Formats: sequence, C-alpha cells, structure tokens
Amino acid sequence: MAVAQGTSSQSSAADNTADAKTDQQLTLLRRDIRSIKKQLIAANLTLTDSEATKFWQVYEEYSADMGRINDTRTAIMKEYSDGYGTLTDDQADNLIRRWLDTDIEQTKLRQRYVAIFRRDLPGKKAATFFQLDRRISTMIDVQLTSQLPLAQSQD
Repeated sequence: MAVAQGTSSQSSAADNTADAKTDQQLTLLRRDIRSIKKQLIAANLTLTDSEATKFWQVYEEYSADMGRINDTRTAIMKEYSDGYGTLTDDQADNLIRRWLDTDIEQTKLRQRYVAIFRRDLPGKKAATFFQLDRRISTMIDVQLTSQLPLAQSQD
C-alpha cells in the first residue's frame, strides 16, 4: 500500500512538473508572438514620429486587453486538451460556447479601440493597423487550432 501511495505521489508530482513546464513554455511562446506581432506592425505601418508616440502607447493598452481575452482562450484550449477523449457532449458544448464568447469579446474590443486609435491616426492608418492585427491574429489562430484534434464522437 505504501509503495502504491508513493508511486501515486511521484506520478502526481511529475504531472505537476510537466504542467508547470508546459505553462512556462506557453508563456514564453506568447511573449515571442507578441514581440513578433509588434515587429510586423512596425514594419508595415508607416507612422510619423508624433503618430508613433501616441500609437504605441495605445497599442500597449490594446495588446494588454487582448491578452486577457487570449488568456481565457488559452485556458479553454488547455481544458480541451486535458479532457480530450473523455469529454462529454455537455462539456464539449460548454467549451465551444466559451470559445465563441472569446471571439465576441475580441470583436467588441476591436470595435471599442477603433475610435481610440482614430483619435491619434488618420483613417487609412487606423484601418491598416486593424487589417494587420486581424491578419496576424488569424495566422496565429490557424497555427494553434490546427494542433488541436477534432472533437469527433468515437461511436
């Protein structure tokens, strides 16, 4: 009995260590993605010095707000991955509904920030930013979601 408990404790500790390592890797990946996204925007959005000063300040706020939504999305993906193969229909339904809620939150956030960016940028430059933001976000979503197995029924 003591051996079984010891093995169970070791297994649990190994799982916790693996989870911590995965979380750490995910944090580093997200930091890299944010950095690359910022570089892509800077390379493709021509700003005057005055515009750039104002834009990057607002961008940091926007990025932080979007990051909170992406934190939720990441947690949903992790929950899905952890439960894959054992999800009930109700659990799968709950996960996809929450996932879609993050899509709605992202759209609302973008809508709210259009006016904020427009205070500091001409319309075409603000539109260019949102085009870049959507393109980059879509590419990231495709990469991440293509790694998740489909939630097909096994019957």
